[in-house]
Amino acid sequence: MRGGQRAAGCADRGLLFCEDFERLPLGGPASLRWGVDTRHGTLSVQQQRRNRVLNVHTEGNGRAFLRIDDFAAPGNAFFGRVRVKVDAFPTAPDWAHFTLVEITGGGSSEVVRPIGGQWAPPLQGSFLGVGADGGPTGDWTDWRQSAPTVADRWQCFEWQWDPADNRVALWIDGVSRPELSASTKQHGGNPVDFVLPQADTVKLGWQLYQPGPTPARFDLWLDDIALGPRRIGC
Repeated sequence: MRGGQRAAGCADRGLLFCEDFERLPLGGPASLRWGVDTRHGTLSVQQQRRNRVLNVHTEGNGRAFLRIDDFAAPGNAFFGRVRVKVDAFPTAPDWAHFTLVEITGGGSSEVVRPIGGQWAPPLQGSFLGVGADGGPTGDWTDWRQSAPTVADRWQCFEWQWDPADNRVALWIDGVSRPELSASTKQHGGNPVDFVLPQADTVKLGWQLYQPGPTPARFDLWLDDIALGPRRIGC
């Protein structure tokens, strides 16, 4: 975690959702405030030094998500934050595509992925990008060479969901990353206008879409998840 610092926890009553795992028992997830979405994957609360965190484990091209259902933000505008450490990102097959955060809802059939990326074989590296799959704007990932993934290190990701311009903005470790933003007409070059859904489901975890990946399994850790009407900070 950045500089050994932690967020203030879940004491802020203005938050729309918060989970720091500190009050959950170790082992399989046991919370009435969020659910689980898995296929060839598992979630488990683990102790790391002084903190409890959520381990996300998948096999092959499986998925494992903490799922927040019935989410509602006033005016469909909100900010999110999550701390993430990924053991390793895929290096095969070519163009392997992965997701860490996925948001869906009414008003648009888009599947919006504020945090995700892709293995790019021409550059022999994996890179972050804002992406969507399906819906009127089709399938786009829009990875950026300026945003290489970082393995085996805690990072703080923040995003803004702004319906005013159908904008998704991103910060990494408190630094704005405008090249990873999407908006009404900036979403991978597709000429069809991009429209944000009325967000009602937020999923955080891991999904890889191509079979036979390298490595054959993935582990990552999540902590300090928060959604709120204002930027939450790291």
